[in-house]
Amino acid sequence: MTIGIDKIGFATSQYVLKLEELAQARGQKIEKYTTGLMLDALSITPITEDIVTLAASAAQTILTDDDKAAIDMVIVATESGIDQSKAASVYVHQLLGIQPFARSVEMKEACYAGTAGLNYAKLHVEKNPDRKALVIASDIAKYGIASAGEATQGAGAVAMLVTSNPRIATFSDDNVAQTRDIYDFWRPNYSTTPFVDGIYSTKQYLDSLKTTWAEYQKRHQANLEDFAAFCFHLPYPKLALKGLKKIMPKGLDESFKSHLTNHFEASIQYSRKVGNIYTGSLYLGLLSLLENSQTLQAGDKIGLFSYGSGAVSEIFSLYLVDGFKEMLRSDRAADLEKRSALSIGAYEKLFYEEANLTEEGNAKFDTYDTGTFALEHIQNHQRIYVRKEHD
Repeated sequence: MTIGIDKIGFATSQYVLKLEELAQARGQKIEKYTTGLMLDALSITPITEDIVTLAASAAQTILTDDDKAAIDMVIVATESGIDQSKAASVYVHQLLGIQPFARSVEMKEACYAGTAGLNYAKLHVEKNPDRKALVIASDIAKYGIASAGEATQGAGAVAMLVTSNPRIATFSDDNVAQTRDIYDFWRPNYSTTPFVDGIYSTKQYLDSLKTTWAEYQKRHQANLEDFAAFCFHLPYPKLALKGLKKIMPKGLDESFKSHLTNHFEASIQYSRKVGNIYTGSLYLGLLSLLENSQTLQAGDKIGLFSYGSGAVSEIFSLYLVDGFKEMLRSDRAADLEKRSALSIGAYEKLFYEEANLTEEGNAKFDTYDTGTFALEHIQNHQRIYVRKEHD
């Protein structure tokens, strides 16, 4: 019996900020973003879109009624949670109509938690091969206006259905993880935006990659040539490119180096247009690779580097299975082109908008475009979600 990813779904905001607009407004050359970060646009969410609506919308695109009857574990990984007690997965479970006898939890460790969720799901399916687990990495990356990280914001959710005998990829059981107690990126409860030590965080990302990769090689007698492609956590694609170069050994065959680079370019196509989605960034890269590569085939081994500030990192691998292309889409880029472009003024209005609660804990919102699900209002401090009728 094999266990792995059977389906992958993705959802993002219906609004986009083109980085040409941001560069002009902030007095920057566009190349600082398009070349320096390798980003072109950012998904921006209104107040009626949050990690719950994004997560439910991403999962809704892939789940059948049979899936919902067989799922008995729902995991939402996030670092932009909406409640200090109630898990986002509980809302998602209800919105999707998943059968009631399921375990629903939320996981947190910066951008790493989606990987932890996949590990937990794998263990569950090993014990219950006739059941399915839904893992969703959902986040809204939000930095301060005119801050150093503003151009790396983003929003989105990646939903993965973990099953036995999967139709996309199987897990290899070769995970190697590392933990470091550091302050490279963090957000205390009293702050709505994170604190970032950017240069230090970059160094920690690359050093965690280097040392975890060395340990992975030692434990599994592995070489880079064993992999058809390598996916990375994508806070911004340029950092991941530095990571790829970091693990390329001297003397690596030029044709293989070109092969890896081409697959890297395929893996960042969606992130270039969406921005950083924290826990989902690595898996959006995987989805982008699978849907945009023209040369991947069944049996190929895909390496993945997961990183969450604070910090936890992990390297593991997947094997593609026969027919994996049939489980993917070829028109996803067209969806991204349908987002409504924001002016700087409209973007900043969305950025600063907060729930204006009455003494009773009620709040109403303006109408905005969202995915399949929306946060309709807050009543007695309770978040009320709806499925949009036209969907």
